[in-house]
Amino acid sequence: MSTMDVVELGEAPHGTDGDDRLVALTHTILEELFGPAEQRHFGVRLWNGDSEMPAQTSPPPFTLVLTDPGSLRRMMLPPSEMSMVEAYLRGDIDVEGDLESASIIADELADRLRSVRTLASLTRHLVALPSNGVGSVTDAPARNRAHPHGRLHSKDRDAESTRFHYDLSNDFFSLFLDRRMVYSCAYFPPGVNDIDAAQTAKLDHICRKLRLVPGDRLLDIGCGWGALVMYAAQHYGAIAHGVTLATQQATLAQQRIAQAGLQDRCKVEVLDYRDLPGESQYDKVSSVGMAEHVGRAQIATYFDAAYHLTREGGIFLNHCIVDNGASPRATLKQPVRWTGDRLWRRSEFIDRYVFPDFYLLPLGELITEGEKAGFEVRDIENLRDHYAKTCRHWVQRLESRHDDAVAQVGEFRYRVWRLYMAAGAHQHASGSNGIMQMVFAKARRDGSTGVPPTRDDLYRRLA
Repeated sequence: MSTMDVVELGEAPHGTDGDDRLVALTHTILEELFGPAEQRHFGVRLWNGDSEMPAQTSPPPFTLVLTDPGSLRRMMLPPSEMSMVEAYLRGDIDVEGDLESASIIADELADRLRSVRTLASLTRHLVALPSNGVGSVTDAPARNRAHPHGRLHSKDRDAESTRFHYDLSNDFFSLFLDRRMVYSCAYFPPGVNDIDAAQTAKLDHICRKLRLVPGDRLLDIGCGWGALVMYAAQHYGAIAHGVTLATQQATLAQQRIAQAGLQDRCKVEVLDYRDLPGESQYDKVSSVGMAEHVGRAQIATYFDAAYHLTREGGIFLNHCIVDNGASPRATLKQPVRWTGDRLWRRSEFIDRYVFPDFYLLPLGELITEGEKAGFEVRDIENLRDHYAKTCRHWVQRLESRHDDAVAQVGEFRYRVWRLYMAAGAHQHASGSNGIMQMVFAKARRDGSTGVPPTRDDLYRRLA
């Protein structure tokens, strides 16, 4: 059997001649995937030190590192976004430099691999690479995957999914979040670039939109580590109640409330919003980064609950990520392609490794469900530019604390979070996702609401 026969069977050949053949084959596949090296916007470095760099004189924003001769095979077979993701998580490939810039690779390959002919040619080359090999990350993917149990979006399953994400470690989240530990889109007014200041500005922005006044009873659904309820109590005199399904979040929030001496004005407890007493009503209700975890089948229940929890003349603020490509009109514009729909499977990474049962709805559907529940829409603000900037802050802060993160959660989970937040920056910067703050009013019987007729009060102190 010749050396070429061995290569075609996907086994690693021995000797310099075999290594040269694998290097040449890898260069061929790279050109088939990404085009000529000089026309690319990134660099590539092979396991043997060979490099392919674009023609530009300045250093590329990132370099794709192939750690062994089988890296491309494990990265692209089967040809899906999940294969690429898991190749990075295992250490079969690495990304040196700006991971957000590298996120565009998935978009480029999704378009290129829509062609059955291209897929067939690529597969023929990929199976000629070695199938053996192991990445640099020792922790296996299977040990880090979510396996939620029970009926989708049942109370028990929602609690399990929430804890998979948030109970990782309070100390881990503190590595990249601001000092208040606000885990949602920050707000960057002119001149504000610091993440601590931007998150404080976001809390204030929300309180203004809620038109909080001293004595208002505020409910925060999915309250995280309690930053909003504490800020509302301290700076607006609200009587604030936060609920979360994450036990570690609640424990730290309760400790912070006690340390600040705010026990008489705010509390946080582990409770599903669907289990709040039926007679409970609040002057103002907020939900920040929570609706993404409700699911399409439960979104009507979610808005109905918010409506019943808000008193007449009260305000409900819903802040969440939306899918800018999920509207019926956008879907109709896209031709149906079996390869793209069945193979690429976008969002599987989030569902498997980050937040199971996470689901984004288009803005129009959220507005429709809010109105069906009885709310009147009074204001909508798109903050996607702010969220792209927020995610970049988080990625940079996490990368700067790499060793601490690995000591707490391991290299595999460090890579999960680095990729998750870098991809979030890319999705919001590119416009594929948006993030919306929606102000809903529950009108009184005479039609009046608690919302002023202009936005002047929102920006008066910021001017």
